[in-house]
Amino acid sequence: MTTTRRDLLKTGALAATGLAVPALIARAFAAAVPKAAKPLRILILGGTGFIGPHQVRYALARGHKLTLFNRGKNPQAWPGEVEELLGDRNTGDLQSLAGREWDVCIDNPTTLPFWVRDAGKVLSGKVKQYIFISTVSVYADDSKPGQDESAALAPYRGKDAMAETQASLKADIEHLYGPLKALSEHEAAKQFPGITTIIRPGLIVGPGDETDRFTYWPVRLARGGEVLAPGNGKDPVQFIDARDLAEWTIRMAEQRDFGIYNAFGPARELSTAAMLTGIANAIHAKVEPVWVPADFLAQQKVSPWSDMPVWVPAQGDSAGFARRLNRRALAAGLTFRPLATTASGTLAWFRAQPPERQAKLRAGLSAERENAVLAAWKARAK
Repeated sequence: MTTTRRDLLKTGALAATGLAVPALIARAFAAAVPKAAKPLRILILGGTGFIGPHQVRYALARGHKLTLFNRGKNPQAWPGEVEELLGDRNTGDLQSLAGREWDVCIDNPTTLPFWVRDAGKVLSGKVKQYIFISTVSVYADDSKPGQDESAALAPYRGKDAMAETQASLKADIEHLYGPLKALSEHEAAKQFPGITTIIRPGLIVGPGDETDRFTYWPVRLARGGEVLAPGNGKDPVQFIDARDLAEWTIRMAEQRDFGIYNAFGPARELSTAAMLTGIANAIHAKVEPVWVPADFLAQQKVSPWSDMPVWVPAQGDSAGFARRLNRRALAAGLTFRPLATTASGTLAWFRAQPPERQAKLRAGLSAERENAVLAAWKARAK
């Protein structure tokens, strides 16, 4: 496809939530962010999804020169000059990247290893650092608390991931997500030896999250009253605000830090009860949590993570799910916004969405289903 370059100087697009806001706020954000010691030429593969826009805005504020490569399906106005190159990694069309050089490439959206292979064919020797955004889903075992980046990875059970995923992009990617990400990590190290940075986020949350896997809780707590709360409140949770992940990724490029990093918070263990209390306090919600044990929720077919977002019971096969170590990332400068900032910002973002978007959350229980489970819990002793 042909290369397009758009110098977009519209300053009204900057916002912590990813929404258009007055130019004054955009300039205030840029002024509050200190400039990097050395400006970089940064190529972002993707750049218009969840974390990408946060990366772009922060990088611009830091004084870097940005190039985005994607299919052009989600154009945005940026608060500074951004070059945009068109192509399609599904079809192997990376022609617009040929013959170019950058200081760093940040690969945001890749799940399929052949995407990394094809990027390597074009960018090998043309970038000084390749940052691959992976996931903690690459790990094979969640049963042991305290595991770090050296833990075993989930194996791919097929014969040839390159051929099989390239032949059928409609494969069961959700089921294979972890193994394919692990293979993509391996391919990144192969294509960019010695200059690869692997970042493994946990649950990414905050304004702009279209999955509602955290959003459910601010929205639900804002309604007030009795709230079905999972477990006994002591189970730990781990997640990261998309803005914290995006900004730290840019700083990792500035620092030229290589290696593998678990990227999630908080810095110290956070219980489910503390999370819900923190969210409720942040949005001034008056709620009465009703803690329902995990075994009863299972009997009622209420699933961890999807029906009760963020939460997974810290027992059995998932005993270590939310007790992975993030020490390497903390040592490399990963920082976190307060929970209150994430909660209030997420709720404000959701309430600014169109009515049809707000009509049905994409995770969590409906009000009717929640009431039914609460009624069943209260009736158990009668």
